Amino acid sequence: MAPKKAAEAGKRKKEMILLEVKKEIIRKHEGGMRLTDLAKEYGRSASTIATILKMKKKITGRDAAKGVTRVSKQRPPVLDEVEKLLLLWIEQKQRAGDIVTEAIICKKAKALHADLNQQPGMSPDVEGFKASRGWFERFKTRSGIHSVVRHGEAASSDVAAAEEFATKFLKVMVSEGYLPQQVFNCNETGLFWKRMPKRTFITEEETSLPGHKPMKDRLTLLFCANASGDLKIKPLLVYHSENPRAFKKHKVNKEQLSVLWRSNPKAWVTRFLFVQWVNVVFGPAVKQYLVDNNLPLKAVLLMDNAPAHPPGLEEVLLEDFNFIKVMFLPPNSTPLLQPMDQQVISNFKKLYTRELFRLCFEMTNRSSLTLHEFWRAHFDIVSGLQIITIAWARVSKTNLNSAWRNLWPDCVVEIASDASAPETTVLEEIVFLGRTMGLEVTEEDVCELVEGQYSELTTEDLVELQKEAMGEQISFEEEETSEEQLSSRELKEACQMWVNLQTFVQQHHPDKALAQRLVDSFDTDIMSPFRGMLKKHQRRQTLERFLQKQP
Repeated sequence: MAPKKAAEAGKRKKEMILLEVKKEIIRKHEGGMRLTDLAKEYGRSASTIATILKMKKKITGRDAAKGVTRVSKQRPPVLDEVEKLLLLWIEQKQRAGDIVTEAIICKKAKALHADLNQQPGMSPDVEGFKASRGWFERFKTRSGIHSVVRHGEAASSDVAAAEEFATKFLKVMVSEGYLPQQVFNCNETGLFWKRMPKRTFITEEETSLPGHKPMKDRLTLLFCANASGDLKIKPLLVYHSENPRAFKKHKVNKEQLSVLWRSNPKAWVTRFLFVQWVNVVFGPAVKQYLVDNNLPLKAVLLMDNAPAHPPGLEEVLLEDFNFIKVMFLPPNSTPLLQPMDQQVISNFKKLYTRELFRLCFEMTNRSSLTLHEFWRAHFDIVSGLQIITIAWARVSKTNLNSAWRNLWPDCVVEIASDASAPETTVLEEIVFLGRTMGLEVTEEDVCELVEGQYSELTTEDLVELQKEAMGEQISFEEEETSEEQLSSRELKEACQMWVNLQTFVQQHHPDKALAQRLVDSFDTDIMSPFRGMLKKHQRRQTLERFLQKQP
């Protein structure tokens, strides 16, 4: 028996290849890495690697939640979906400057679980889901959300933090001699650019159509202006498509747009895009404004602590803009202090809705088009851009200045009460235009539409956003071909460089959870379009080879 034991001891213990490792092997192969090199790197036989590559479709289809190393029969598929959507929801809360507690996360997880169990095609979890403390701790470890979870501080602490910051802010303004013209605030907001009030017949018809995609009309805008209200910075607009079909139809030159147009699958502002906007748009505009107005070359940029706003922003500013000082609002203080949240963005959205209704009225009044026909066939993202430009231009200097009342009351210029039209006038105009077009719309409907732009994403929205992020909804056939064609070789080299860097960072970064989160973000926001281009090239080359073989 001894020889048998010795032989068994000499046998290599069979190790299971984790799901994420299999996906990594597939990604590296798609990036151009050879099968033999993969076998050597992972210490597996070539036949094992070949089997993984043959099962590519099945493996990539089994999309486990972040941090789940393998999908087992004991783990209900619906729970994977819950955790994936929950991470999207947490990311959205972060971008809004909110810090969530364990209790709030668990409550949202249970709500997602209940909603998903009702969806057709989803295998229900008959045992139920309690979102227990044990589940939460495991979820926290897998996803690396430690830094965003707060453990139940009272709301009063936010008020206290806001008051403390306001005192500190005023001291800086006085001691360093900043003028309202030199102090800026920026903030992002989501905009559903093609959305009517819920009770209109257009909305009812749209939502009843098969395949209705509620997230397709979503974009993100970054607004910025100074405290005096006389300088609005060119907004950053992030959409899910870099080159929508409507751009070709209308011969749009993106460089001449009134916004800085950028894209990523989630239509969210990322750190990369934010830093780019600061250096390409904000810095030059502020410097030119200060020079033109004979003001000292110094400025403050005030913003919340959303993940897209890097703490070390001053370090990545171009040398020409080292006169800009960056200040961050304390967490959960945006409703109290953030100037853009003090009716500026809300007023913009009311103005956007008014201009939307006005455009619909003018187009149907001066042509033979019905409202249905105009809405479905002629109102596109270019129309939406035109309305965004008009609405932002009509946000008044008074509105921008008075928004600083809570944080910097001394900079607010008092005006006569009748110097500007009351807010109700805009609502009344929207209702009047709507009823002229045969829409049964009320002021309450309009307010609900505007407020709905701020509400957190529903389960349906999160599911749709998840599909967009995975590229299931964005077809590369919809994108116009870039003027500068990239070759398959260049794309393979780029993908392989990213795979190598990704491996290095994951192995050696001291904070594994942070590294994984940022790697995932870069992989989705930056690299996914290039992988899509490479796949498109490969499909075309395969087709060409097939046709060449035909007699």
